[in-house]
Amino acid sequence: MVTSSAPPTAGRDHRRPLLTVFLGWLWVMAGANVAAPLYSVYAGKFGFSSLVLTTVFATYAVTLVGTLLVGGRLADRFGRRPVILAGLAVAAAAALLFALADGTLWLYAARALQGVAVGLISGPATAALVEIDPKRDERRPALLAGLAQAGGSGLGPLVGGILAQWFPAPLQTCFVLVLVGTVVAAGFVWVLPEPRDTNPEPWRPQWPRVPREIRWAFARVSITAGLVWATLALYLSVVPSYVGQLLSTSNLALLGANSALACAASAAAQVVSQRRTRGRAGASGGQALGLGLLTAGLVLLVVSAALHSLVTVLLAAVVIGVGHGVAFLDAQDELNSIAPDDRRAEVTAAFVCVIYVLVGAAVVGVGLLGLAMALTGAVGVVGVVLAVAAAGVAVWQVKVRSANAS
Repeated sequence: MVTSSAPPTAGRDHRRPLLTVFLGWLWVMAGANVAAPLYSVYAGKFGFSSLVLTTVFATYAVTLVGTLLVGGRLADRFGRRPVILAGLAVAAAAALLFALADGTLWLYAARALQGVAVGLISGPATAALVEIDPKRDERRPALLAGLAQAGGSGLGPLVGGILAQWFPAPLQTCFVLVLVGTVVAAGFVWVLPEPRDTNPEPWRPQWPRVPREIRWAFARVSITAGLVWATLALYLSVVPSYVGQLLSTSNLALLGANSALACAASAAAQVVSQRRTRGRAGASGGQALGLGLLTAGLVLLVVSAALHSLVTVLLAAVVIGVGHGVAFLDAQDELNSIAPDDRRAEVTAAFVCVIYVLVGAAVVGVGLLGLAMALTGAVGVVGVVLAVAAAGVAVWQVKVRSANAS
């Protein structure tokens, strides 16, 4: 356990280590999603189906969850810096595999490594943001963590699409950039300060156990977070190919920008939402609002197939992104408030597991449906299912808010 409650940078400038962690995490998330607009190119080059496309993406979720479960306490035992460096090394290896890929198996291997990298980095990066920041009580670490994930997830497709559309070696250039940036990030992390730890905790697998007394609240916030991330995951996996078919375009910059737009809207919504004062009732209300917006955005996405309208597609991205940002930030905030201090790591691991189970189910569901119908139809079916689920959970959130307010 950490024996000092003061941040490791107390008494000196904390901004550089704070930015090191934030930008390093953001860059890893960008690298993990830079291939989003390229999957249609890979499908044409390697000749694989929509099911393969979605299972390549889902491989990331599987290895990420596995890494969280097996290595959830590595940073408690060995320190934040070594584990973050290990994650950056794995991320660099994933970028190299993508750059050298000459078959589908390379894509599976690269996505698996990306899941391991994010799984290794997310825990210690979250802890480091709290430990470094002198304003930890003002919820800034939670905001920075959310922005690193949403901002990085949007930056990746944007950069990947632009470089693939207008630069030489479209399937290599973006990954070379990711590799170089990851090496630079590792250089800054190398000198990152560590908290004083005179009694490191032993390592053990972090199984996702949830105390009985918070299970209903945990289920509500976890399903909320899972639904909004499952929808955003569609934008980072199959929606670029969906939009390409819908609008009969192969402009990779446009396809990447559409995914980036949803993530940018999420990041902006989190910044605005963070300024609100939230209690348990407020958090439930924010989640209900976010889920309502998510439902509306999914309806727009489904309708866009009939309208063949770029404006509708872009509007759906914005509404879905805002819904994601509002709902996820408040879900994370409520989770932090209900998790017991001595079980926080376990509860958080379970929370992430629920998210990625729903992410994998949504993405692979599109792939399976794509074997029997066009990709636009498959996205439409999964979109309707997610919209109905989001509306139902929004009603649940409203009832909880009314109960907490009374």
